[in-house]
Amino acid sequence: MKKQSIWLKDFKNNVTILNKDIDCDVLIIGAGITGLSTAYHLINSNLKVVVVEKDEIGNDVTARTTGKITYLQELIYTKLKKELNEETSKKYLESQLEAINILTSIIKKEKIECDLEQVKSFVFTKDKKELKKLKEEKELLEKFGVNVLDYNNAIGVEDTYVFHPIKYLMKLKEIILNNNIQIYEKTNIIEIKKEDEYVCLTENNKIKAKKVILACHYPFFLFPLLFPIKGHLEKSYVAAIKNKNRKMSMINTKIPTTSLRYHHDYMIYLNNSHPISTNNNDKDNFDSLINTTKKLGNIDYIWSNHDIITVDHLPIISKITDNLLIGTGFNTWGMTNGTLAGKILSDIILNKENKYTKLFSLKRQKSLNTFVNILIEVLRNGKSFTINKIIKNKNWYSSNLEFKKDDSDDIAIYTDDNNQKHIVYNKCPHLGCSLIFNEFEKTWDCPCHGSKFDIDGNCLRGPSKYNISYKK
Repeated sequence: MKKQSIWLKDFKNNVTILNKDIDCDVLIIGAGITGLSTAYHLINSNLKVVVVEKDEIGNDVTARTTGKITYLQELIYTKLKKELNEETSKKYLESQLEAINILTSIIKKEKIECDLEQVKSFVFTKDKKELKKLKEEKELLEKFGVNVLDYNNAIGVEDTYVFHPIKYLMKLKEIILNNNIQIYEKTNIIEIKKEDEYVCLTENNKIKAKKVILACHYPFFLFPLLFPIKGHLEKSYVAAIKNKNRKMSMINTKIPTTSLRYHHDYMIYLNNSHPISTNNNDKDNFDSLINTTKKLGNIDYIWSNHDIITVDHLPIISKITDNLLIGTGFNTWGMTNGTLAGKILSDIILNKENKYTKLFSLKRQKSLNTFVNILIEVLRNGKSFTINKIIKNKNWYSSNLEFKKDDSDDIAIYTDDNNQKHIVYNKCPHLGCSLIFNEFEKTWDCPCHGSKFDIDGNCLRGPSKYNISYKK
């Protein structure tokens, strides 16, 4: 059983690292599906476009997705109708249908071999209390013109897809590079300064850009966005299990999520989703996934994922200021919304109209429910921050962990099976949250905003831009 995503199986990539100061018209930070989709739509713009990626292409959230391309997304349409309004719900459906069309059209036009397959998608429930909600979702979708399949405890649609997200991104990378857009991987932007233009600093170089697009999942600065109150991170656990292939994908109606799809001889199975500020015993969560899937087949690959859940259930694809843009908050549906973000963000850059710009703007109308959810996020983040400051040595930790003070600094020591000590600072450089040790993946995880560090403190995932490696 490999502790990695199945999409990274046989992954091969040639990396170019930035080693000089450069200027550009548009800098895209992040080379997942949002960043590369945006770059793709800017190919014929006559703008000098540069893409930078902290890790390698798609190796963060896009590599950890289940790879579904669907507009049937749990009970999102009735949720949007109740918490916002019916017009917003219908508009969101239209945006998802357009995203599917954009993505599948690119695949066909560019002849991208990424295991694209049309499948039926289902939303199901085992809870009788949820049947009424399922019926309401069906009726609303039918009102919007969708042909919905009806079963005793499920609804379904036929015009959805699955694919291999990394094969898709690697081909996009090739196309983008062949059209004179520069892509630099293993290139970490640690600070953005606003001067006459934006000056984006790496550890050794700087990039001057007229416009900057944040396509890096979670923004690494606090102001002016105040992103922590606009949503929370949800963690889920995923396995690739040897199983007979079926042309279908499924998801249940509520948290904790159960989701599945098929890829060649594998079932991709996801379960036990939860906010990262709760239920931090990752060993138990992975064990739960393993035990749940024992009867389904042998697990060959196992991994975890983070998704941003916004307070109003809509993505944020928007200007922050005139020349600073962002695409994030995809509410577990990154393949459609990341694709859509690429089109919207490129249209904003090119001063083109896009009918979804207002829907996903930071300035969109807020309902009473939105403000209630903002309050919930503030309280949840505050509670998590405080509890983890007070209780560092969790009751589920093994005896291999030790927590100490070094002068005024909190440090943590993990002793591995070879009796080697790994020492880190036990504070996330992003906003100072105390870290949780993930004994299954051997990482230090931030329970507030999702930063992830390896056993020696090297930053694997933001929003932190810095390591926590201990230095005497």
